[in-house]
Amino acid sequence: MIHVTIWNEFVHEREQNNLGELIRQFYPIGIHAYLRDALKADDLDIRIASLDEAEQGLPADILNSTDVLVWWGHCAHDKVDNALIDRIQLRVQAGMGLIVLHSGHYSKVFRRMMGTSCRLRWREVGEKERLWVVAGNHPITQGVPETFTLPHSEMYGEPFDIPDDGKLILASWFEGGNVFRSGVTFYRDNGKIFYFSPGHETYPIYHDPNVQRVIANAIRWAAPIQIMPPRTTPRPKADEPISTPNPLAKHDTASIHQKA
Repeated sequence: MIHVTIWNEFVHEREQNNLGELIRQFYPIGIHAYLRDALKADDLDIRIASLDEAEQGLPADILNSTDVLVWWGHCAHDKVDNALIDRIQLRVQAGMGLIVLHSGHYSKVFRRMMGTSCRLRWREVGEKERLWVVAGNHPITQGVPETFTLPHSEMYGEPFDIPDDGKLILASWFEGGNVFRSGVTFYRDNGKIFYFSPGHETYPIYHDPNVQRVIANAIRWAAPIQIMPPRTTPRPKADEPISTPNPLAKHDTASIHQKA
């Protein structure tokens, strides 16, 4: 059983305006609740959390029992406490999987884990998006057709400021001519991270069965075998004799080095 927490800032869906009404047509009780129901499976124990809940939806008992955290954010990135991001970072480094969706590319947690600005080009005119599977033998793309289209999408385009250590899983072409690395995996210590861009709130993208399959596959791929304790930086004894004279023997260098 994989314990999954789907976190959503849950702001747009509750706005009392034309935008909120439009979004509620597709996600009447929130994107996180829709995904919980759409991804339901015997091997997934899925709970949902949101920004307005106690401790921003991720108190210690919830976070520490989460195997894979799915993150959706858009307009409230700055409202997430830095202390929570610190705890999520440590949990990911210990082995928790992290799936970042759509505009979560600019969330505090994703930028923290990437160490870059994560900026990109964007355009919202409802154009067609065609996704291509780049890594056909990867667990995330199992059962996903080589290519599929989303009739209406928000364009995300290159350049995308993410680190070079990511593995490209899916790529997108947009009707307006732009291309984008729309599915990329990363490793951070013991944790696996997957960024997946399709999912703008004003289009029913998460209703698409191929999008759902990618997310479900990503959850199973990112799930840890076990959560590891925090890594330390030991000072091991030498396995073999050292005969080389130490030029710093007369100096107390050990005291100036931070010990983990």
